[in-house]
Amino acid sequence: MNTPESSMLGRAVACPTTYDPGLLFPIPRREARARLGLDEALPFVGVDIWNAYELSWLDPRGKPQVALAEIRVPAASPNLVESKSLKLYLNGFAQEKLANAEILRTLVTADLSAAAGAPVSATLIAPTSPQAFPVGVLPGELIDGVAIAIEHYGPPAPELLKVDPEALVEETLVSHLFRSNCPVTGQPDWASVQVAYAGPRIDRASLLRYLVSYRSHSDFHEACVERIFLDLRERCAPARLSVYARFTRRGGLDINPFRALPGAAMPDNLRLSRQ
Repeated sequence: MNTPESSMLGRAVACPTTYDPGLLFPIPRREARARLGLDEALPFVGVDIWNAYELSWLDPRGKPQVALAEIRVPAASPNLVESKSLKLYLNGFAQEKLANAEILRTLVTADLSAAAGAPVSATLIAPTSPQAFPVGVLPGELIDGVAIAIEHYGPPAPELLKVDPEALVEETLVSHLFRSNCPVTGQPDWASVQVAYAGPRIDRASLLRYLVSYRSHSDFHEACVERIFLDLRERCAPARLSVYARFTRRGGLDINPFRALPGAAMPDNLRLSRQ
């Protein structure tokens, strides 16, 4: 007999009932970056924007409170935080009585900063607030309609990228066709990717083929975006470059890494319809 217990469905995981910063699981960035040929002198600036949609605690009288949270982790931090551990950590507040939301925000900021090894910012947003992650559209020209045949789905293939060195442009290109895979669970991760650059014109068919070449690749969101950035910088030699990926939500969290050449402004937290 087929039952959930005997299937490949998710196994039961005890939900935390108390606040416990020890649940956070930092993962050093250095190993993934070493595979990309990076050292401590990073060639980019950036941020990882996390949005948490499942955050609740109790007021002093035991009444549940809820909020959304925007968390910004600097790209230069030594560690990223494994997403399931963050989910479990945030769930640990569900039965905690706190005097006000500012106490929660202060705890989350301090704990995530300690885990990341660098200052992390956390903002709590009421679900009814106008700032509660309104749905928008990622600015740029959509390249998904380019009529091409694709045969390569991994590993990532920077040699697919082509430019026209005689045409200098400044443009922003967007694709919603990106997929990679979680290195922990093997499950697919879906994203929309925005590439903004100034320099030799990138052939759009080649960019689309390149992004699709991540389809069977396993890596964390942040490492995928850093690889894309480095490949575009190396193969296309832009004077200005940023790569922004908006990944779909998993476990009440979405992760949105941004990497850019120094001097770029950090991006807005623009939630897409798939998030």
